[in-house]
Amino acid sequence: METEQVRTFLAVATHGSFVEAAARLHVTQSTVSSRIQGLEQYLRVRLFVRNRAGAALTAGGRRFLRHAKALILTLEQARHDVGLPGRYSASIHVGARIAFWEGFLPAWVGHMRRMAPELSIRSEIGFEEDLMRRAVEGTLDLALMYTPQHSPGLNVEHLFDETLVLLSTNPRQKGLDENYVHVDWGPAFFAQHSANYPDADGPALTANIGWLGLQIILENGGSCFVPERMAAPRIANGELFIPPESPSLRLPAYVVYAPGSESPMLQPALEGLRELGHGLRPGVE
Repeated sequence: METEQVRTFLAVATHGSFVEAAARLHVTQSTVSSRIQGLEQYLRVRLFVRNRAGAALTAGGRRFLRHAKALILTLEQARHDVGLPGRYSASIHVGARIAFWEGFLPAWVGHMRRMAPELSIRSEIGFEEDLMRRAVEGTLDLALMYTPQHSPGLNVEHLFDETLVLLSTNPRQKGLDENYVHVDWGPAFFAQHSANYPDADGPALTANIGWLGLQIILENGGSCFVPERMAAPRIANGELFIPPESPSLRLPAYVVYAPGSESPMLQPALEGLRELGHGLRPGVE
C-alpha cells in the first residue's frame, strides 16, 4: 500500500467523484482509477460503487476511511515532529481563510504561545475546498472557514458570526457605485446581498478575498464588503467609511476538526478559539 493510494482514496471519498478527485490531485482520471484499484487489491475489498452521481463508499470503504485518515495524520505528524527542536514537546497545524488571519488568529497564536510555550504552531492560508481536503486527510488539525462541507469523521463547529459592512472611500456613498468590488464571501453572503440589492447590475470588479477587495479600493476608490473587525482600524483612522443606511450582513464562521485527533493540544487550542470567538458575538464586551 502506497501513501498516494491512501491520499487518492481520501480525495475520492471527500468529493464523491473520481473525476473531481483527479482534478484536485492534478492527475488523470485513469491514475485515480489505477490507485484505487491497487488499494482495493491490497485490502481485498471493494471501496467504492461508481454510479451516475459519482462514487459512493461501500461498507468496507467506510470502515477504511477512519484508518486512512489515521495513516495520513500519523505520517504528517511524524514528518513534522521528527524535525521539531527538542524544546518543543507538541505541535498543531492550523489553516484558514485569509480573513481569519487579520486580528483573530494572530491573537489566538499569541494566546497559545503564552499558555503553552512548548507548543510548535504551523499556520497556513487556504480556501474552503483545500482546507476541507486537508482536514479529511488529517494534515490540518484545525481548519477555519465560512462555507464548510460536512464529511464523515469531522466536526463542524460554529465559532461566531462575522458582521460584513460596506466599506467605502466615499463617506456619502449611496447604494453600490461603479467602483464597487464584489467580494465572493460564499452563498450565504450572495443570498443576503441579492436581497438587499435586488436591482444591482453585475459588478465590473470582483475579488475572491476581502483583502484583495480592500487593496483595489484603497488604490482606486470604491467600496466592498469586509468583516467589521477588519474595517474598524481603517474607519478609526479616517481612511475608509461605512456609508449611511448601508446594510450589515451576517457571515457564520466555523472551525472544522477531527474529534478523534491524538494531538494533546487540540482541546486547549479549541478552547482558545471558542474564547476569542465568544468575544466577537453581539452584546459581548
